[in-house]
Amino acid sequence: MTEKHEEHVIEAIGRCRILIRDGKVVEVSPPLIRECPLARRFAMPVGEITPEAVKKNIEHRIKSFGMCGPGRKVLMTGEFVGFGASELISFGLSSGTFDAAVIACEGAGTVIATTPPLVQGIGGRMSGLVRTVPIPEVIAEIELNGGIVPFRGDARMDQLEGVRVAVSEGLARVAVTIALPSDAREIRSALPGAFIIAVHTTGISDDDARVLAEYADIITACASRAVREVAGRRALLQAGTSVPVFAMTKAAKDLLLEKVKATDGQFMVTGSELPFRGTREPEPLV
Repeated sequence: MTEKHEEHVIEAIGRCRILIRDGKVVEVSPPLIRECPLARRFAMPVGEITPEAVKKNIEHRIKSFGMCGPGRKVLMTGEFVGFGASELISFGLSSGTFDAAVIACEGAGTVIATTPPLVQGIGGRMSGLVRTVPIPEVIAEIELNGGIVPFRGDARMDQLEGVRVAVSEGLARVAVTIALPSDAREIRSALPGAFIIAVHTTGISDDDARVLAEYADIITACASRAVREVAGRRALLQAGTSVPVFAMTKAAKDLLLEKVKATDGQFMVTGSELPFRGTREPEPLV
């Protein structure tokens, strides 16, 4: 009889595809980029992006918070980046802009979260999740902390159905993270009131960037040339320069400005044609 393994596939740090089997990193594909300013700020920093450096970073995540294992920590406070997807969602939940967020977690698949610590604990630590399998302990921990796991049996990722489940639970104002442009189109068509945040955009095509610009509220640029050149030109507001976040709708612009108002520290606000390019960006943009 063939031995059954617990396998998870994620994409992270230059869009390396990483296979984690039974809690061990067993495969890392070559990265699409060489360097990213954000990766240099990780708890386990990554300078030059190589499969070996990415492997060490993922192993650190497994050791430090139990990624892809039964001991996965799902709560976290504090921010990693000021305008990251999980930080914006967390702010939206705490300010009453959102009732819930539909996100993705290894070991659970699609997750409906209603508290900032759960969003930050899952999304602030998770890269692009491609495929996962159920981990009962992770699902139980999410549910213990008020989350909903719609697909407990197979841990699949179905963001559209996740938003539908959230709405059926009486959570009317729902933010949702998506990595597929087709998801943005389908969610906007089926549930026009959803607040759509596009993540994990490195390497997408110009056509995909146009779809996101049409249907998403917020787009994280990652190392995407297309997002900067195609979507960035249509944005209403840009937050950040090295790895910018683009607000494509008035609701998104309002969310970003409200977060600025609520955040301590200094900010510069100026009028400019977008995208505004900084001196430090991922290399190369793809």
